[in-house]
Amino acid sequence: QVQLVESGGGSVQPGGSLRLSCTASGIYVRITTMGWYRQAPGKQRELVATITTGGLTNYADSVKGRFTIARDNEKNTVSLQMNSLKPDDTAVYFCHTDRIFAVPESWGQGTQVTVSS
Repeated sequence: QVQLVESGGGSVQPGGSLRLSCTASGIYVRITTMGWYRQAPGKQRELVATITTGGLTNYADSVKGRFTIARDNEKNTVSLQMNSLKPDDTAVYFCHTDRIFAVPESWGQGTQVTVSS
């Protein structure tokens, strides 16, 4: 199993920035794809960004050019730098690791991001 602990988040005005961090522990963490998802009230959970062990990234169109995902394979962490935040970015953000071998996918507990004036 993989355990994920998130930090960061909070409230910010439109145009502001926030940084989310996630520390992972458990088997195969260093070789599985990690990422961030978000869920706004009344909406389905959606992908924000993912990053492979080798550093290949994938972003939702809605965050391209504003968000940056990064990982540190030595520290087993993944971060999400969010700039130029918009009210539509308001959601609970979840850290995620993909299923690998017999280890199922894992989710963090979620952290609230609120963008409001």
